[in-house]
Amino acid sequence: MDKITTIGLDLAKTVFQVHAIAADGRVLVRRTLRRSQVVDFFQRIEPCLIGLEACGSAHYWANAIEQIGHTVRIMPPVYMKAYVKRNKTDAADAEAICEAVTRP
Repeated sequence: MDKITTIGLDLAKTVFQVHAIAADGRVLVRRTLRRSQVVDFFQRIEPCLIGLEACGSAHYWANAIEQIGHTVRIMPPVYMKAYVKRNKTDAADAEAICEAVTRP
């Protein structure tokens, strides 16, 4: 399996959306996770860059994921708006977060 370099994680109440890409931009993972599966998912992969959209629980999840060894960046929602390619869905938001976190 190729190495995941960047992940966009769209946070919600019970179901989170993950969008992971390789260094060359190919999509490696596009799936949903329940709240109880998030930490286990990030423990199984090598440390990488993870983008989160700022919300009420973003700091909690950022701290939990950083303790595993990943680099986490929290960004305001307005920064992701320009990268949403389709209608607003959790999957499209996760893809937009993944794209936005790689930009300066």
